[in-house]
Amino acid sequence: MQKVTLVGAGGKMGLRLTHNLKNSGYEMFYLELSQQGIEKLKEKGVSVSQADKCIAESDIVILAVPDVALEKVSGEIIPMMKSSSLAITLDPAAALAGKLKARPDVGCFITHPCHPSIFNWEAEEEKMKDHFGGVAAKQSIVCSLMNGPDSDYERGEKLARTFYAPIYRCHRISVEQMGLLEPALVETLASTCVYVIRQGLEEVIKKGVPADAARDFLLGHLRIQMAVLFNELPGAVFSDAANKALQRGLNEFIKPDWKKVFDADNLKDQIKSIT
Repeated sequence: MQKVTLVGAGGKMGLRLTHNLKNSGYEMFYLELSQQGIEKLKEKGVSVSQADKCIAESDIVILAVPDVALEKVSGEIIPMMKSSSLAITLDPAAALAGKLKARPDVGCFITHPCHPSIFNWEAEEEKMKDHFGGVAAKQSIVCSLMNGPDSDYERGEKLARTFYAPIYRCHRISVEQMGLLEPALVETLASTCVYVIRQGLEEVIKKGVPADAARDFLLGHLRIQMAVLFNELPGAVFSDAANKALQRGLNEFIKPDWKKVFDADNLKDQIKSIT
């Protein structure tokens, strides 16, 4: 039985991982500093350990802490780890920024959830309402081995499949590719677009459209628009009028150089601001 320590177990991500890890086939240890986090872990029947009692004995250490804290936390934890152990982080930003403590004899595995797809049509209400994943709805994950042998990738993916379960698909990609996905694609680009759409909903409500009518109209159209654009309805296309409106929108409020968010220098700036 492999020994695993979860650092930041009482935080937002840590608690989600704890949900699946506390009854897994791993011998688990949990580290948390905040009193609020410790109390939340108690509610789950989990007691907190001390770093000097478990890190040096652990085969794998998961660093479930915010990006801005990873430099400090990894600098404290990774030097304590035993040779041939594996460190796991849940986001590529700190690694790409060069702020993750490195040791040649300690592997580094990075994984991140894709979250349940908007086209994840599962019948049970519990699964449909699991928007984040890791509870009931299937989700895919992305994984990358930054340092270490392929055996480190194998044990990293096995653990990731456990704490992100249930899993639909697992994709092995590079750390750099993971950075293009997040923050560039899903945060800098997609979150901004969706935020603007949400603001647009508020604008039409201010102009007198009943709120329920506006919400129903928007969300229904978003579903069909996404289905067409992502080929969930093979052969379906937008109407001529819809395409004309789309082109007008592109010309009026989308900058022609928007793809620069994926350029290497721009991505470095995004990661720097996060970390």
